[in-house]
Amino acid sequence: MRRLIPVLALVAAAAAALPVWSDEGTPPTAKPTRPRALVKTSMGDFTLELFADEAPKTVQNFLELAEGTKLWKDPMTGEERRKPFFDGLGFHRIIDGFMIQGGCPLGNGMGGPGYAFEDEINADCLGLDKIKFMDARGQPHPWAGIRSQQDFAMNFVQPWLASQGITSQAQIEARQQELDAKLKATMDTITLKGLYELQGYKYSTAFQSSKPVKGVIAMANSGPNTNGSQFFVNLEDTPHLTGKHTVFGRVVEGMDVVEKIGKVRTNPQTGKPETPVTIVSIRRLP
Repeated sequence: MRRLIPVLALVAAAAAALPVWSDEGTPPTAKPTRPRALVKTSMGDFTLELFADEAPKTVQNFLELAEGTKLWKDPMTGEERRKPFFDGLGFHRIIDGFMIQGGCPLGNGMGGPGYAFEDEINADCLGLDKIKFMDARGQPHPWAGIRSQQDFAMNFVQPWLASQGITSQAQIEARQQELDAKLKATMDTITLKGLYELQGYKYSTAFQSSKPVKGVIAMANSGPNTNGSQFFVNLEDTPHLTGKHTVFGRVVEGMDVVEKIGKVRTNPQTGKPETPVTIVSIRRLP
């Protein structure tokens, strides 16, 4: 008669092969390996850890431009190229106590790779859905960047009117009382997330997002969904930029080099360094 393996032994073997589950009843998830990149500059090198788990498209764009595997358009000639984008570019805007900015092929903050792509920001995990735009005294939150009546009209009232389908002064006058009541109710309840969404930002909960603290690298832009090649590295925390720029990595080695770059003499109006600070290369580390 064929020998049977004891039932208990089978159960034990099967149990040993099962994954370990957490106390909450959900399987543990290992944090994916984050790529690293070495930024060589004329003033020294620093290393970035890139948040591919938080901003996958942004990280992919950055690495493909850096390594020359992505097609981009030369803004000077209109020629399409596929070569390392950042090699030889400079940090065109440096503000001590704020950030260093690079990635512009024109060297003046107006250039890019010939395309734009969307932000990758989770406003909820950054807490923007909990922060009221207006406080109890009727003052706008400092992160909103509203310092005058003109700012208030341009950055809140006009986008809000557009969201109500208002396109003319005649429509405002015809619906004055209704709009006044709605606007008051909105001002009492709207969060910073809601304000930024009125301004055109689109958020996602697909991934987590990191705050714009000292040492992070984030995309520079000219408004919602205008990312291309320009980036900045924070010299200090910049909470007022929360929700407006995709944070996609952080400096893990060589922050002293970044701070040294931040101390160079610059034009006080433009932030352009008097002596160029050049990006020699940006390459993924093995």
